[in-house]
Amino acid sequence: MPNVKSAKKRVKVISAKTARNKAIKSALRTAVKKAYVSIEAGNDDKNEIVKLAFKKIDQAAAKGILHKNTAARNKSSLTKRLNASA
Repeated sequence: MPNVKSAKKRVKVISAKTARNKAIKSALRTAVKKAYVSIEAGNDDKNEIVKLAFKKIDQAAAKGILHKNTAARNKSSLTKRLNASA
């Protein structure tokens, strides 16, 4: 346990940031998973679902949760899968 006041504050701040990052990452994974499932099923609204997944990926990259190259790779993978199913 921290003894110094600033260290105590850092523990609180870090736990809040960790919770936010975890929520964003979870929503991102859910959106990407839904996009892959939609593509495999051949749903009519798969383009909209992929678009939403792209938005979540971009938001995570903007907030520093994903590296920009990782975000680009994920989007590229989704696009390849979407184009192959069409």
